Amino acid sequence: MKNIINALQAFGKSLYGPVLILPIVGLYIALGNLFGNGNLAEYLPFLNHPIIQGTGQLLAKSAVSLLSNLALIFAVGIPVGLAKKDKGYAGLIGLVAFIIFINAMNIILTQQDKLLPIETMRAAGHGLVLGVQVLEMGVFAGILTGGFSGWLYNKYSGRQFNGIMAIYSGHCFVSIITIPFMILLGVLMSEIWPFVQAGITKLALGIHGAGAFGPMIYGFLERILIPTGLHHLVYTPFLYTELGGVQEVCGTVYQGARNIYFAEMACPSVTKLSPTVVWDARGISKMFGLTAAAAAMIMLAKKEKKQIAKAILIPAAATSLLLGVTEPLEFSFLFVAPILFFAHAILTGIGMMLFYLFDVHAIGANGVIDFVLYNLPLGIEKSNWPMYVLVGVIMAALYFVTFRFLILRFNLKTPGREADDEETRLYSKADYQQQPQSTASSTTPLTETGPVGEQIIAGLGGRENIDSVDNCYTRLRVTVKDADVINEETLKQTGAKGVVRHGNSVQVVYGLHVKKMREAVEAVL
Repeated sequence: MKNIINALQAFGKSLYGPVLILPIVGLYIALGNLFGNGNLAEYLPFLNHPIIQGTGQLLAKSAVSLLSNLALIFAVGIPVGLAKKDKGYAGLIGLVAFIIFINAMNIILTQQDKLLPIETMRAAGHGLVLGVQVLEMGVFAGILTGGFSGWLYNKYSGRQFNGIMAIYSGHCFVSIITIPFMILLGVLMSEIWPFVQAGITKLALGIHGAGAFGPMIYGFLERILIPTGLHHLVYTPFLYTELGGVQEVCGTVYQGARNIYFAEMACPSVTKLSPTVVWDARGISKMFGLTAAAAAMIMLAKKEKKQIAKAILIPAAATSLLLGVTEPLEFSFLFVAPILFFAHAILTGIGMMLFYLFDVHAIGANGVIDFVLYNLPLGIEKSNWPMYVLVGVIMAALYFVTFRFLILRFNLKTPGREADDEETRLYSKADYQQQPQSTASSTTPLTETGPVGEQIIAGLGGRENIDSVDNCYTRLRVTVKDADVINEETLKQTGAKGVVRHGNSVQVVYGLHVKKMREAVEAVL
């Protein structure tokens, strides 16, 4: 069981790179829509200039093209995330694997005389990928080939030969193994995928047929799995595969909630965003819910600690409100009051249920900045963003009342309610920058490239205990030989907000500056 959890966490981590690129694509689409939106030009006449309109459309339509090749992004990105060394070579192997896979499937379809005219491909479950007709697997093709090529890379990239065979060692040997493996996989999937596709279609229909309960369960699972790091496995299929919906937008078929609404943003003929946007409505709890939860914790802080509680909770709440980064705030109560986190997960599900019931079709996956850039240029008719705000206000009230009740009812020790001899704090980048005396002399600052890397390694049990180091958006993700020797107090002295262990997989929560912490560790290793 421990090995399964470790494997799932490693795979979830590998999705981080491809998934993180998509919001950036969305921002470019939003900017293009801002400048190329004819409706907005009615209120701001200078936007009606042909050069501005053309530039806006160029930005939006160029960014949308990435959505049609999303499987390739995952095929390359997943091996990069899984690789324990030489990640660039792993990405190259992923690219090779994907190209071999789709062409092997195409050849089998050709030999079986199953190729179809373009106008009938969609109805038969076929599609074009990089100009090659294959069974329409969508992003699953990239996830499948990326996962297998990443596994093959880690398993065989260290293989070395002697003598005349030495040239076929390492990365070359991985290619030798990968090519026939992907040919076989392409052959197998050409036979198996129609049955898998039928199952996915039934599952999607079942989830969508559950009405408001579908989004509610989805929202609960996505939040409750945050401490385990497995939440990527919940939302990724809904955002990028058929589970999140299938929609034709401006003549192109898109799968997945995020792909669909990004395409709809750039399509002038779409007058209203499709309801599939509900699967990316996670920002309701990020913008409104957690901000209200922070307000409840500040209100209930002890009088003598209220100012300290404000100083640490307000910045954490602002990070969630503006950027949609929730972990600094979630981890402020996760370990001291798990019941609050459970309530948070339930309320997240309720928020998505209300989103569905109020027929909201605005975009709101993260924070206020994304929300404004995505929705305001679209106009009220296309995004009905005021309804999103209405649901958010309702959720803020529910969060405030629920958190206040639970904190008082169970006397929970949230920030500002600790015992008089306990310190009230959340750890931040400023904390570890101001602690040189903890690991170095007064003349040696605690920096990302100096002693802080050594201290993190010491907290993880030393060099010999570390197998691999990587990071996602806010967490340092480490595979260790023995999780029992980890010293959480040492790690917290470096600014860690929390430490999550599952088998030999350890996640150290740092926040948005986690990349610098990983680089500090790698510099020492």
